[in-house]
Amino acid sequence: MTLLSRTLLAAALAATCLPAAHAGKPAAAADALADPALAARIRVEQDALRNERAQLPAYFRQAYARYPAIPAGTLESLAYVASRWQHLRPSPAHGEMPRAYGVMGLYRGEGFADQVGEAARLLGVSEVRILAEPSLNILAAAALLDREIGRDGALRKPDAEALRPALERYAGFAKPAAGAAKSAAADYARASFAYDVLLTQDRGVDGKTLGEQGIAIPAREIAWERAFDAPALVRLRAPLLRLNADADRIETADYYVDSDTQTLRSKDPQAAAAAASQDYAPALWVASPYHSARTSYDSATIHTVQGSYAGSISWFQNNPDHVSIHYLVRSSDGQITQMVRENRAAHHVLSHNPTTLGIEHEGYVDNAAWYTTAMYNASAGIVRHFCAKYPAISCSSAFQGPAGSVVRVLPASVKVKGHQHYSGNDHTDPGKNWDWARYYKLLNPGGGNPGAPGTVDTSGSPLNVRSGPGTSYSVVGTLADGASVTIQCQTTGTSVTGTYGTSNIWNRIGTGRFIPDAYTYTGSDGRVAPDC
Repeated sequence: MTLLSRTLLAAALAATCLPAAHAGKPAAAADALADPALAARIRVEQDALRNERAQLPAYFRQAYARYPAIPAGTLESLAYVASRWQHLRPSPAHGEMPRAYGVMGLYRGEGFADQVGEAARLLGVSEVRILAEPSLNILAAAALLDREIGRDGALRKPDAEALRPALERYAGFAKPAAGAAKSAAADYARASFAYDVLLTQDRGVDGKTLGEQGIAIPAREIAWERAFDAPALVRLRAPLLRLNADADRIETADYYVDSDTQTLRSKDPQAAAAAASQDYAPALWVASPYHSARTSYDSATIHTVQGSYAGSISWFQNNPDHVSIHYLVRSSDGQITQMVRENRAAHHVLSHNPTTLGIEHEGYVDNAAWYTTAMYNASAGIVRHFCAKYPAISCSSAFQGPAGSVVRVLPASVKVKGHQHYSGNDHTDPGKNWDWARYYKLLNPGGGNPGAPGTVDTSGSPLNVRSGPGTSYSVVGTLADGASVTIQCQTTGTSVTGTYGTSNIWNRIGTGRFIPDAYTYTGSDGRVAPDC
């Protein structure tokens, strides 16, 4: 940026702009769940999590008292970005991402920094206690951040914007090996982490949204142009400002503010191209070195990454297992980063890599708070792009059955499905809190599959409607003999002997409503609807 451009930009911001815009806190996915059974279960889980969160504000106050150089709101925002205020207790193996521990999501090596070990030495306590006790986990993060603030030589408490360099160093992502070239992608991952922490403060969290109850972070407007330089703001697509009603465009010699997105954009075509995806316009581009030859475009794979957005960007750019992904979606606002071109195979689902396109979603499978409206909408937009571009991928053939936490292999005819639905894999994501019914509706906004007609035929008796595809599922209603139904999709379950012989096919006739095909007249001896 030239000195003239910097001066012009500062003047433009002062003369023609109001304070930073708030894009609006996206509602958690549970607020709009299409699966009633999933919604009920999530509410129970979130009530328990709210009770767990009740103790955290006191622990944050203790940490601020011990480390007064840390600006108010920073620790709460760090915890929100890392864990959504949940004390993480990772299982031995879910995926390849380094595991994060506790409410502050501290790393313990495994390819990233050993934040737990470093903090234990700073505090003079055992690592086991930092892993187990939320109060010490918060103190550990505070000690690490205070150390980084001290390295900046601040003579007084920094404001939030001035904290950006310390946050980038605190992030704990992998550092380049000795003698290795400086990595722009690694720098971007650390900047993205700092941005996410500041964005949380900029928007605030009021604790009213289902999934975030018990979290309280007051909103504090961030002066983004003070936290990051202009090229970084372009790359991060930060919500820079809101335009005055009398001026719909701000320009300097090098930059302008897009009035639709309220973000800073570069006039340099090379700079703009470097930050943009060539496959999907809404996405940012950060290249992963891990990809291989593709053989076809046959399906879309949905993942939950078991980690943070910024941490995942760092990991997919530099990891020993060479894992990667095509697209990654951030929870807070639905921002998308592409890391592998669509014409190449990313490494995310083993033997199926050459034929599928993959989307990772920030967060953890056991906390529905990560699955926001913004995330669902952004993810569905990517898949609709796949369906429009690649004939073999049909949005109407997406899975729309119940969420689960086990591996369940689905047939190849289901074109949009989870990691847990592929053969030869032991991962169980996106897991028990992903609302497939809601996702299906987003993929098929015009209605998608209209369903197949059917008629209940029991020779007189009412037919039980089950909550799932089997007789072990609870009864959620009955249908009279002769009742007309619309079969949305079909799946396999308990074998039932009925009017039309013995069959293990079950017909989904609504969200959480299944009836056995053995008692359903469809005019066909085979399947009449897509696989659930």
